Amino acid sequence: MAVHASKSSVQTRLVHGGRNPACFSGMVNTPVHRGSTVVAASLAEWDSRKEPGNPTASYGRFGTPTTRSFEQVVADLEGGYRSIVFPSGLSACALSLLAFVRSGDHVLMSDAVYGPTRQFAENVLTRFGIQTTFFDPLAGAGIRADFRPNTRVVFVESPSSWTFEVLDIPAMAEVAKSAGATVIMDNTWASPLYFNALGHGVDVSIQAATKYIVGHSDALLGVATATEAAWPTLAKGAHDCGQTAGPDDLYLALRGIRTLDVRLRQHWANGVKLAQSLVGHPLIERVMHPALPDDPGHKLWTRDFTGASGLFGVALKPMPRAALAALMDSFRLFGIGLSWGGFESLALLSEPVLRRSVRPWPHRGHVLRIHAGLENVDDLIADMREALRNAQAQL
Repeated sequence: MAVHASKSSVQTRLVHGGRNPACFSGMVNTPVHRGSTVVAASLAEWDSRKEPGNPTASYGRFGTPTTRSFEQVVADLEGGYRSIVFPSGLSACALSLLAFVRSGDHVLMSDAVYGPTRQFAENVLTRFGIQTTFFDPLAGAGIRADFRPNTRVVFVESPSSWTFEVLDIPAMAEVAKSAGATVIMDNTWASPLYFNALGHGVDVSIQAATKYIVGHSDALLGVATATEAAWPTLAKGAHDCGQTAGPDDLYLALRGIRTLDVRLRQHWANGVKLAQSLVGHPLIERVMHPALPDDPGHKLWTRDFTGASGLFGVALKPMPRAALAALMDSFRLFGIGLSWGGFESLALLSEPVLRRSVRPWPHRGHVLRIHAGLENVDDLIADMREALRNAQAQL
């Protein structure tokens, strides 16, 4: 018998969503289904497999029971109509964009989105005759001034990558809706648990499931969830481009999502405490974390979000290369690496001047992006303080 959790609390839905042990000999977890060819026993069965909405696919690229299990639990958490998987977070962003535009269209994109998403707009969309205007992430309803008659998509991310501005998503969505544009959001920072993107006017909510959903830094995966109105366009765009995800990565995502609530609460607590410990440090100009009361985005974060992740940033004061090397090389618990959302803590430097086409970046030093993992937070604080002391010694 299937586990019915749709009316339960989010914690219960995380544990039971998308599972049907009776279909798999009582196995608690949906098994890994590897396959390409799917055979039918009759012509009638084969024809039925190609009917819209039939959960039994006609080919492995269109999904397996492992795929469906993951898509169901994510769609439920997002409060969406349906979800579809992609092999990475970037592919989820790129293919969602492509699904809703055609040559001659115009896209509005926040000026501080994830770098590879911006590069996709600049390097790929332009080749198809699709123009992108990058708008001030703090514009709110002011994005109306950037709309054109051919604006088809507004792409947002909140908080912003690297700089952590909180966008007024409801105000932007209202403007987009009045102009007939689709709102697509990269919602990875908060996950479906801490920001209800579709409830705030977004049409397509994207998760780089590589991050918090997988949670163990061992799989690449993306997933997009749409409203009922946006779903046919999203699904067709993904299928036309041959997008899917491997069953082993999906299995790892299903494993990770069961503990998402427990892990995110600890990431949130560790991140806030670590960020607070860095406020006022002589090497730091500003700590950028919207959950801190003095952060410029705190009011919007309090209004729209129900929690925070472990990812935040600090704007360092300008310092020589030797001091930066001493800082980064002294870490014992923070790894230097891309991505975030796993159990481990990470730290990564940006270039001093972050690319902005609208609002100039006010700080002249590097930005240190920090992901607070699941280690003891006092150990993380001690590790960060020691690294900063070593950097100071080089000044």
